Amino acid sequence: MPDGAVIQRMFAEVAPGYDRANRVLSCGIDVLWRRRTVRTVDVRSGERGLDVCSGTGDLAFALQRAGATVVGADFCAPMLSHACRKAASDPTAPRFLAADALALPFPAAAFDFATVAFGIRNVSDPRAGLREMARVVRPGGRVVVLEFTKPRVPLIGAAYRFYFGKVLPRLGAWIAGVRNDAYQYLHDSVMAFPEREAFLGLMAEAGLQRPRQRLLTGGIAAIYRGEVAG
Repeated sequence: MPDGAVIQRMFAEVAPGYDRANRVLSCGIDVLWRRRTVRTVDVRSGERGLDVCSGTGDLAFALQRAGATVVGADFCAPMLSHACRKAASDPTAPRFLAADALALPFPAAAFDFATVAFGIRNVSDPRAGLREMARVVRPGGRVVVLEFTKPRVPLIGAAYRFYFGKVLPRLGAWIAGVRNDAYQYLHDSVMAFPEREAFLGLMAEAGLQRPRQRLLTGGIAAIYRGEVAG
């Protein structure tokens, strides 16, 4: 896995075309996945939420529309600048700040829930990242993760491997207008990342209770949820 500085630089270069590339590469399905994630969080009006590795803020905005007061945190300032521009005309929009997922600048139990969408792979120690998310969530609160998985149905899996390994790295770079390896890194990091039962194990090791998963779109992605011990 590249070190944090390399990942940070890749995301900074991708930031201007990031939202556009997400929509095209996923055929818009990523929007539906985030809606399902918001439902899994089960947001109550007025709750305080933290979205880690928030990027350009798509999940943070979806959580805000569901009634939460949201803070979005990310270690890549150019990504956050796009999120802030999207928030500029809405006084109720999420607040965004630069922060390391492994050292969040919040006291314990500051939030009712914490989320991360397609970002836990980019944390150098995912278990520690989950533990830090749990630290800033109140007892009984929720930690919810949306992440890519590898489909296991043979036909879907074969099509996925071809698209994800051969088409997406080149197409993603072209759509985003970058010359770096960001979309090759996306493929490589998904292939190497612990998923399904292995990721549920990481959640349990991080101290989260009742870790569980819901597969999406034939197993291309999954939503994981656990609760902070009361």
